[in-house]
Amino acid sequence: MAAGVYACTAGSALADNILAAVSSPGHVLDVTVQLTGDGRLAYEVQRKGKPLIAPSRLGFILTNAPALDGGFSLAGQSVSEHDDTWEQPWGERRYVRNHYKELRVDVAQRSVNGRKLAVVFRVFDDGIGFRYEFPNQPQLGDVKIADELTEFVVAPPATAWWQPAGELLALEYPITKTPLREVGMANTPMTIRTEDGTHVAFHEAALVDYASMWLRKVEGQKLRAHLAPSSTGPAVERHGAFTTPWRTLQIADNAADLYMSDLILNLNEPNKLGNVSWVKPTKFVGVWWEMHLDQTTWASGKRHGATTANTKRYIDFAAKNGFGGVLVEGWNKGWDGNWVGYQSNFSYTQAYPDFDLKAVTAYAKSKGVRLIGHHETGGNIANYEKQMDAGYKLYASLGVDSIKSGYVTDAGTALFPEKNGKTHFGFTDSQEGSRHYLKAVTEAARYRIAIDTHEPIKDTGLRRTYPNWLSREGARGMEFNAWGNPINGVDHEVNLVFTRMLSGPMDYTPGILSLAGQKGKPLNSTQAKQLASFVVIYSPVVMAADLIENYEKYPGPFKFIKDVPADWADTRVLHGQMGEYATIARKDRRSDDWYVGSVTDGNARTLALPLSFLDAGRSYVAEIYRDGDTADYRNEHRFDIVIEKKTVTAADTLALKLAPGGGQAIRFSPASAAPTTAQ
Repeated sequence: MAAGVYACTAGSALADNILAAVSSPGHVLDVTVQLTGDGRLAYEVQRKGKPLIAPSRLGFILTNAPALDGGFSLAGQSVSEHDDTWEQPWGERRYVRNHYKELRVDVAQRSVNGRKLAVVFRVFDDGIGFRYEFPNQPQLGDVKIADELTEFVVAPPATAWWQPAGELLALEYPITKTPLREVGMANTPMTIRTEDGTHVAFHEAALVDYASMWLRKVEGQKLRAHLAPSSTGPAVERHGAFTTPWRTLQIADNAADLYMSDLILNLNEPNKLGNVSWVKPTKFVGVWWEMHLDQTTWASGKRHGATTANTKRYIDFAAKNGFGGVLVEGWNKGWDGNWVGYQSNFSYTQAYPDFDLKAVTAYAKSKGVRLIGHHETGGNIANYEKQMDAGYKLYASLGVDSIKSGYVTDAGTALFPEKNGKTHFGFTDSQEGSRHYLKAVTEAARYRIAIDTHEPIKDTGLRRTYPNWLSREGARGMEFNAWGNPINGVDHEVNLVFTRMLSGPMDYTPGILSLAGQKGKPLNSTQAKQLASFVVIYSPVVMAADLIENYEKYPGPFKFIKDVPADWADTRVLHGQMGEYATIARKDRRSDDWYVGSVTDGNARTLALPLSFLDAGRSYVAEIYRDGDTADYRNEHRFDIVIEKKTVTAADTLALKLAPGGGQAIRFSPASAAPTTAQ
């Protein structure tokens, strides 16, 4: 192996073996593809003339043939440019520009029957994506991949924000901050900050029929792709021509600009579903938090939460307060006993005796509210796939147009079906896991049903291709605050913005105005921070998660929850610092209103908020929900909130005063327009 492949500085031996090069449209990033003397592939990335990714290896280890590593020679190359703007049916912004230069490098492995492979780079000013393309070739008809040789050798010293991969809790670990050299096996997105302040987020796009990519630290600051394992053979098995997911690097000067990148979406294929006007972003309430507080149960019996009467109570509350839907968990048979993992045996068509699904959906419709369906699998994918069509058909017949699905099981213990009727265990982010999750979404689309996946495979931008995949959990959610073992850290929301949220929407279930979990254990939050999270943590389907009585107890802050939309025309990140604070402004897609959410960690801070995002020459009424002077997440003053109004213009600057563990939420409405309540 030539030493240049593993060099961590510029000017390696590979510089004399450059096969091809391309620059981003604005000449911010430069990518070169290189070949060692023994024919091994590598790539290198420079940003503004400085090394960012030192020469890093490319290739594959196969189980049914010699490795795709070494003996390569150039078979062809081409460079092209693409620039268009496309419209999202829903999202953080309505219009997305897709501007990149593409470098395609075709190589042939002369030493092994002339096997062919291509590497395609798309280089944007704010990052790169690259993937492998396998042509249809008799020399390698079946491709059985043990692992990738793909590397990311970070040149400058860096700090990382990451969570472990391949562990029992899957994607639900807190974000950890360490030197990059101390990273172990990491999930993605993983974000780093180099010593000169450059921010890089490593992830992948368009994960289809392939194993999820983890990142394994090899030595120093060298990371290598590690494919989620299969329990039955190679990590990936494909036949004929195919492409891998894109390996992505979002790159920016600061954390705020990282979140503004649309690179992940742009690397996915356009909408394949056609007219998706039936996909409806919405806010909802639900029979959910009370069960996490152990006031009621998912299981049947005297404390059963999902009863007809209790659900109608939530429907009445939703209708009265302008919410579009009501989620009800625990309505269907299968929750009694141990329902986690292979022992789960849910029915997706049979209700418990105290829940009348037909009557409840009819009652909701009469009130102008939709029932949000629920399919918990317990990780028993074999059981779910047998009933999936019947479950979708039932919901569709009753007018249920969105489903929250769940896969509560430890990593590696999901139960998958085999063609012979047998089953086996495996990881939900394995290749067969990626197949299942996409099958659930595409089958749901046949019934015009949208999906919100909990305990999901990570988001890789497939919502562009399949817009009925509205949201996912995919990180440590609000329920951890109910259980208290332990609750989410005070910096959790800020960490999510610049790690998990870079991949796509997250169903975080904010709005706990009681600020308490089981047995009254306090959350690491003020009330204002709970409100701000509706803007900061984006999801087109979002549940106001607290109990009805708590919203009735705090009508002032509850007004913001009623008002804030779930679909946006534009998004601006106004402040951002990894693990410290974030301020995001979003414009309502259905009005001229803007909303701002700002959250901080455990430190109090004051941030200047220029209002230049507002229309010039127009006055706005700012409805401000801010931490009071004594507010502090560490004591009873976490309930101290001030609600006030000011008339402002785009020329003004407000001061965001954030308490420890606090936040601020603001609605800006044109002064000439009467405020309305969003659904």
